[in-house]
Amino acid sequence: MTVYRDRDESVAIEFKNVSKVYDSTGVTALDKVSFKIYDGEFITIVGGSGSGKTTLLKMINKLIEKDEGEIYYYGENLDDLDPIELRRKTGYVVQEIGLFTHMTVEENISVVPKLLNWNEEKTHRRVEELLDLVQLDKSKYLKAYPRELSGGQQQRVGVARALAADPKICLMDEPFGAVDAMTRQDLQMSLLDIHQGLGKKTFILITHDINEALLLGDRVMIVDEGEILQFAPGREIVHNPANEKVEHLLEVLKLQWEQWRDFYDPMSGE
Repeated sequence: MTVYRDRDESVAIEFKNVSKVYDSTGVTALDKVSFKIYDGEFITIVGGSGSGKTTLLKMINKLIEKDEGEIYYYGENLDDLDPIELRRKTGYVVQEIGLFTHMTVEENISVVPKLLNWNEEKTHRRVEELLDLVQLDKSKYLKAYPRELSGGQQQRVGVARALAADPKICLMDEPFGAVDAMTRQDLQMSLLDIHQGLGKKTFILITHDINEALLLGDRVMIVDEGEILQFAPGREIVHNPANEKVEHLLEVLKLQWEQWRDFYDPMSGE
């Protein structure tokens, strides 16, 4: 994928000195954070609990309001945008999926198009396109209910629903955290295929898993205690960690790699 870094019109999201302090706890969730995300990138944001990654993500669609700084959405100041309209044109996928249990798969995916007053034919056509995209047989799943689907299938429907209104940006909050390891790996690869197949769509996904962040992200943002430790392509992070905290994170990853290498060592006779 080509990422344009020298044209202002290609900037999808920009934070300028953005801060957030939660009054109830006094915790600084973000501390004067600045960065740009470019149109068409797949960005992963990785950090531990309380690092600020979820706060950062939810600021993009105004689920959480900033205290200081400026946020721009395709050049428009977020302060000037209506939050309801912003959310309708921004896809959102969460770990809990949140499918409406009384609605069929088709009805779940159709929620935002109906709010946007799409006609029935256009909406139905879009649902079928998206089921093909997320690799669910429309003849089998179109009229199915969430209770009839596996966790992985429900998550695929959640991705389809987020993409239903053809948003420029799709935000994903730990989307695979509630599924088993095998299903998670399958969903990760499918998500890469979906992003590539859609053309110029911007995906922003948060995770606590550095493996997942490096696998999926065109660039990876490492967040800790409300600050960005490093924001760069995965290869650059691995070979040139910005500081000791990033090095420590990578040491944990390298230890895992060493354990698997030892397990599969051909000299062991396995």
